[in-house]
Amino acid sequence: MNPVSPWLGPKPLLLASTSPTRRLLLEGAGLPVETEAPDVDERAVEAACAGLAPPELARRLAEAKTLAVARRHPDRIVVGADQVLALGDTLFHKPTDLETAGAQIARLAGRTHHLHAAFALAHGAEIVAGAVETASLTMRPLDEAQIAAYLACAGEARLRASVGGYQLEGLGIHLFAAVAGEHSTILGLPLLPLLAALRADGWLRF
Repeated sequence: MNPVSPWLGPKPLLLASTSPTRRLLLEGAGLPVETEAPDVDERAVEAACAGLAPPELARRLAEAKTLAVARRHPDRIVVGADQVLALGDTLFHKPTDLETAGAQIARLAGRTHHLHAAFALAHGAEIVAGAVETASLTMRPLDEAQIAAYLACAGEARLRASVGGYQLEGLGIHLFAAVAGEHSTILGLPLLPLLAALRADGWLRF
């Protein structure tokens, strides 16, 4: 017999993302999840939000993705999320190739950068909750040979899959000297404030 789920919603939580990592985070918390791509032009949102601080940009991106799916499914509880990597005021995106990944890692090496992860929750096609959490990550000093070795081990597909050119839950952990922040925030979905919001709205059993 399957254990009782903590989820009380009439239908599974609808995740406005096709990210397997975000889905696994929610499923690991015992939530039934369905996914749908939001089809939001992230760079267009970023351009429209020029001048905003990185945490607020992460919030706007999460809200845009959530609303894109929630408007198609106004009867569903929808959650969307996004993450912004910032080194000071400089934003980083997913690298397009090995050369870009190497250049990003070289710039981050020996320095502390921040990951700002936001979620937005919608019901009735309206945002009802949201939050931004920040993690600080210090990459250890790396020379050209070490960066080249990492790129060869990680492979282009993995490097292009995550902002900054690393996946902390995989080989990217070798690049770091210190990490401060909640694990789900680093993975791109601040789970604790999301669960608190779902609990406050009566969608969780405990």
